[in-house]
Amino acid sequence: MPIVHFHLIEGGATPEQERRLLLDASRLYAEVLECPIDRVRAFIQPYAPGRAAVAGEMVSEGAAPAPYFEFLVLEGRPLEQRQRLLTGFTDLLVEILDVERSRIRGHCKRVQPEEWSIGGRPAAELRRQDIAAFSRRMQLDEA
Repeated sequence: MPIVHFHLIEGGATPEQERRLLLDASRLYAEVLECPIDRVRAFIQPYAPGRAAVAGEMVSEGAAPAPYFEFLVLEGRPLEQRQRLLTGFTDLLVEILDVERSRIRGHCKRVQPEEWSIGGRPAAELRRQDIAAFSRRMQLDEA
């Protein structure tokens, strides 16, 4: 289920920077969520400068790009993990693309396991054991 989308301006990064962003974001996601990396998906959605405005100014007319990212997690993930991802994805954009931190925005979307599918089957069904083990671990951590 772990999926991250980076919304970037076309031409604002080299192919190598994009590659590094996608791979480093994938590793971060797997590490923070303690999940197999084969479950992680990372995408870059490019926008032409004439199709993006920042602070009321068109990027094509001189506005500095301001990356946005969004990522998905199954409901029940602790706030600490979600915040680590918000910070971590921001750190990657700052480090890899040399973007001013204050210009970056990010959003975590929580999804109910019953509303997510893997191969057409509900995640709640396929990941029942993972979800139960995760819940037990969270209860032990809280105790």
